[in-house]
Amino acid sequence: MAANIGNVITFPVRRGAEIATGAVSRAASEVSAGSARLVAEHAGTVDDWGRDSRFTDHVKLASKLRWKVSVGGDQHLPRKGGALIVVNARQLALAPIFAAFAISDAVDRPVRFVGRPDTAPIGAISRRIGGLLDDPAEVEGALAAGELVIIGAEHDPRLLEVGVIDHGLVGAAIHTKVPVFPAGTSSSPTSRNARVEIGPASRASRRRRGPLAELELADHVRADIAEILEELGELSTGLPVDWLPFR
Repeated sequence: MAANIGNVITFPVRRGAEIATGAVSRAASEVSAGSARLVAEHAGTVDDWGRDSRFTDHVKLASKLRWKVSVGGDQHLPRKGGALIVVNARQLALAPIFAAFAISDAVDRPVRFVGRPDTAPIGAISRRIGGLLDDPAEVEGALAAGELVIIGAEHDPRLLEVGVIDHGLVGAAIHTKVPVFPAGTSSSPTSRNARVEIGPASRASRRRRGPLAELELADHVRADIAEILEELGELSTGLPVDWLPFR
């Protein structure tokens, strides 16, 4: 009788432990699955531009403490082959970096960003997570090799304004005959929420050759990004020092 009473009394405790253990196991499985699908490539490989896939995966996971990024319009991007993606940028917002990480997850392939400094140690770290030099020749090489590359417009403090776009980098896409996609980014200094919205490929109204073609396409991309930002509505830009998850 005492044994039966003991079983009845201790059963809820055992049941609670089983539930807790199961929840922990499920959470661990979700984290493991999320890590496995970050980028569809062999872990630990270093490519021709110095991108380290394993190191990039670790940095991606850490970046989720700061940004919870939703991506729209990724269906416009090619599943194979090169493409240039141009985003708006704000001072200290690191928009090209969080956009590269988020788009990489969305399309399941590596995405590189332009703006790696050529100085240690930041330059070396940026290279390992997919950073390219702000050099048309390096960008052209990556596009020709079938890579997705993100560049940022110049910083503009006005919320719905897009800074000047380097027409030389746009020229790299023209020379390699890959599409150029506008993308609007938004983030907040008081929350983790951020968004990247990719539009259809930008096209110049008429065909030109030489620098005029680069300038005209850069202007069209700039206008397309401004239109995307208007559709996104009010936005504010987060700072990299704001790493605590407020939401």
